[in-house]
Amino acid sequence: MATAFSKLLAQSELTAGRAALVVPEDWMQGRSVFGGLQVALAVQAMRTLVPAVPLRTLQATFVAPVPAGRMEVRAEALRTGKSATHVEARIVAADGGGSGGGGGAGAGATQAIVIGVFGAARTSAVAHTPVRPEVVPSRERPFVAPPGPGFAQHFAVRWLRGSSPFRGNPALEHVVEINMSDVDGATATEAHAVAIADFIPPIGLAHLTSPAPGSTLTWMVEFLTDSVAGLALAGWRVDAQLVAARDGYTSQSNLIWGPGGEAVAVSRQSMLVFG
Repeated sequence: MATAFSKLLAQSELTAGRAALVVPEDWMQGRSVFGGLQVALAVQAMRTLVPAVPLRTLQATFVAPVPAGRMEVRAEALRTGKSATHVEARIVAADGGGSGGGGGAGAGATQAIVIGVFGAARTSAVAHTPVRPEVVPSRERPFVAPPGPGFAQHFAVRWLRGSSPFRGNPALEHVVEINMSDVDGATATEAHAVAIADFIPPIGLAHLTSPAPGSTLTWMVEFLTDSVAGLALAGWRVDAQLVAARDGYTSQSNLIWGPGGEAVAVSRQSMLVFG
């Protein structure tokens, strides 16, 4: 039975600088736990150290596959200044490694590194808020999640521009509408925004005509709003652009919009495409 995102994160074990969660198979992305869930748990661990200051940026490096089962995060504040606090969180292989033995990693081995910067507001004369452009939907069919357990079943997605993976579509710009399935009445949190921002697959996969794996190496997110609390989990949009691709590595930029057209975040991903 699928486990809703809110219900799953409510099961997190949180102590100062620590977070742990048992991840079921329906939140897997190939051989690893869905990256958005990994980073969301890392942020939960960071929040035990910095509970109230707005999250400004995240930088994540996915070092090794994180198997289903117990996922553990260790966080520490690197520096706290007058307005900004830098926090590092590491996802480490749990003792016993969960199913799959931690992808071959011994207990305590680093599987992902996340740096979060939390910053209080500053007085500045510089201000600019992006405006979401209008998009005329194409006739692309909605994305259909692959059969079997996997994170994609928790999202309802359709491409307004571009196409879903493996359609042989060479477009460099994609616009994707994303709805996140969750418990009845749930609204967005910081963690939901992270998960939604990480849903879109490598645009390069849409260029292919047959299935091939892809994965994220690094991911940077800059938040453009102090809070997403209370936003609906339907009607989000990601405008993505393939900036460059070579030797199986792709660079992709994304703008994430809330359901009312709010500019929520901008992100940049370095991805691998094995095909």
